[in-house]
Amino acid sequence: MAEQQWATLAGGCFWCTEAVFLQLAGVGSVESGYIGGAKPDPTYEEVCSGATGHAEAIRIGFDLDVISYGDLLDIFFATHDPTSLNRQGNDVGTQYRSAIFPHDAAQEEEARAAIARAQADHADPIVTAIEPLGPWYPAESYHQDYWNRMGDRNPYCMAVIPPKLHKLKAKFAERLGA
Repeated sequence: MAEQQWATLAGGCFWCTEAVFLQLAGVGSVESGYIGGAKPDPTYEEVCSGATGHAEAIRIGFDLDVISYGDLLDIFFATHDPTSLNRQGNDVGTQYRSAIFPHDAAQEEEARAAIARAQADHADPIVTAIEPLGPWYPAESYHQDYWNRMGDRNPYCMAVIPPKLHKLKAKFAERLGA
């Protein structure tokens, strides 16, 4: 097994993005949290207000021998709307922006290539930003593994997550874990 690598992505509600990436072979962990803002150790309520500048994001621990960073990015672009500025569905505000937070220069280069690949699949311009990797703040414990614990009891999750999982299974079936 290769050394665990990290990817940090923001694509709207972290409950929804977490649910997608937990399905993948080679993904060892997905943590919901906050990144890209100014306030140290923000709370969910503060981030949701839009006042802190943070994005709801996920930090993915993955095995490079099983899944590449480029594959993660292609899945990211296929399972959220990268053409919608500061919005994913009914979630509106900079906290729901589409952004990639590269961990090194190689990831930044791959992010630029993935944006170009994604643009070929979209008529509207990709608005996904590449932002500097700043401090990571894990979300409160009740946000972690939310879909598996609470999703079927949350109407929002039931409306948003199954279509994302359908796209994942239809386009990336070979990347799914057991």
